[in-house]
Amino acid sequence: MFDWSVTIHRDMIAVKVEHRWVTLSGTVDYHFHRQSAKDLASRITGVKGVTNLVEVKTRPSPSDVKDRIVAAFKRNADLDASTITVMTDGSTVRLGGQVHAWYERQIAERAAWAAPGVNRIEDNITVI
Repeated sequence: MFDWSVTIHRDMIAVKVEHRWVTLSGTVDYHFHRQSAKDLASRITGVKGVTNLVEVKTRPSPSDVKDRIVAAFKRNADLDASTITVMTDGSTVRLGGQVHAWYERQIAERAAWAAPGVNRIEDNITVI
């Protein structure tokens, strides 16, 4: 499956299979690569489960990550960037504040995941 994927290069991911359980390891540049690897492995007939140990290697500074996320919020016409707070701690991003609809919360979370180096998001945004 990785040979046919446009998002994942075969040499980025190591695959181990035991008792129909797939374990993925390796290093990728972005979170969506990590998620794509898991999604591809999950689609194989007979796979019982997937353990995703793939790490995101890009490590920009936390302030750079925050700046990129806030800039993405501001570019999005469907999201009021002034109502959302962004805090970074290493590769963890904490989102806070309030939005008016669930789709706004999802937009904020997707924008945060798109920033390079993000491995974890704590989404504390409330919908009012």
